[in-house]
Amino acid sequence: MAWQDAIIDNGVSDWRIGQVEYVKNAWYVAGWASEFGDELRRVLILEENLLMFRATTGQVIALEDRCPHRQLPLSMGKRIGDEVQCGYHGMTFDCTGKCVRVPGQAGVPAQAVVESYQIHEKHGIVWVWMGDQEKADPNDVFDMAELQDPQWCAHQGDQLYLKSNYLNVAENLVDPAHVSFVHSTTLGSPASEDVPVQFDTKADPLVAWRWIRNAPPVGFFQEFGGFTGNVDRWHYYYLHTPCTAVIDFGSADSSLALSDEDRDQGVRIFALHFMTPLDAEHTIDRWMHVRNTAIGDNAVSKKMDELFRIAFGEDKIILEAVQVEENRPSKRPPVRIGIDKAPNVYRRRIERLIAAEQKTERIAAQ
Repeated sequence: MAWQDAIIDNGVSDWRIGQVEYVKNAWYVAGWASEFGDELRRVLILEENLLMFRATTGQVIALEDRCPHRQLPLSMGKRIGDEVQCGYHGMTFDCTGKCVRVPGQAGVPAQAVVESYQIHEKHGIVWVWMGDQEKADPNDVFDMAELQDPQWCAHQGDQLYLKSNYLNVAENLVDPAHVSFVHSTTLGSPASEDVPVQFDTKADPLVAWRWIRNAPPVGFFQEFGGFTGNVDRWHYYYLHTPCTAVIDFGSADSSLALSDEDRDQGVRIFALHFMTPLDAEHTIDRWMHVRNTAIGDNAVSKKMDELFRIAFGEDKIILEAVQVEENRPSKRPPVRIGIDKAPNVYRRRIERLIAAEQKTERIAAQ
């Protein structure tokens, strides 16, 4: 479906979710595996503070970061083996969140527990399940075949701190149209301004894409493609609910006239974005890339990181400015246009998942 055909679907009166809420029954990235060691770390996710550390077994532990006695963050205490001692009165908790010692008394109150969270570590990424712990299924953790294919090179990048609501960050990552204007010297160019965006909003993940045929290579592929003439280039934006995006982009010599299925014949790169909502106005975007060129070349990885930092820094400027304006009173609701088809559907999916979770909680509370 082209963007022109989507306009009729954009008469959305309740576009913004008034009160920021989150899908909790999902896996969220707590950090790169390298971020977790012996030290006690406080990690904010979905407005909840977690205490995280790596146990002597190698497993990353995640507990509620608040002592049930006087509410002091446990991360301000100290670690004793694989147990955590509160820094206020010494109450000590094991890796399951159970209190195992109260100094000065023999018994431990039954309610002296903190919540523990399911953790799954995969491809050098630590994921945490933020909802009903009994529903956590490691098989649902994001994966893609290229991450373990020797014909592809996977490289972790950085974490980008954004003063922006996660919904705005996510919809930016299913929006090929902004590339022509925000990233005109890195990932896009004016040649793509009027190229229609295609959508598949029935798919899971959501996907929006377009091809720019027979045009000069953009800055990124001038650096890495080795092209001497015009290229066909593509952008496929995949958005996995709630907070993972994969951008498949690349270029090939125009004489090859590649089809959708032949993208591996060109210089193809996947930019992966793992968004972690911190609170209503702050998000961490951890990003990495997977490529089918210059396998094992660390110099290329570092150079790509430099260019990605420039491009994602351009997104940061836009998204943070949008957040400032959203926080101010507005005379009218925002206008939606055809390119908003995929973001519209993304917001609806989030709303439905939140509503379903809240309904389940209400029933359980009766």
